[in-house]
Amino acid sequence: MFTEIAQIEIKEGSNAAFEAGVAKAKPLFLRAKGCKGVTLQKSVEHPTRYRLYVLWETVENHMVDFRESEDFQGWRALVSSHFAQPPQVEHTVGIDLG
Repeated sequence: MFTEIAQIEIKEGSNAAFEAGVAKAKPLFLRAKGCKGVTLQKSVEHPTRYRLYVLWETVENHMVDFRESEDFQGWRALVSSHFAQPPQVEHTVGIDLG
């Protein structure tokens, strides 16, 4: 299992609209091949900074299957107008600490 972490800086005053857009986009992620869950968190110290966490079976499920789909275009249509800059995205994998 891999976690996509997207740090998203939004324009001042667009919190409510951005959060509503992510809520509308959640089903687009959940029906994507390999997607196992989506959560959004807002920074306490930086209220225009969010982190979107998406669980994927493989990195390719995100980078190929989802990113090349119409649903990705739908996601971007719902939220990209609120971006202050392009999101910073990375993938992580859990470590078994025993």
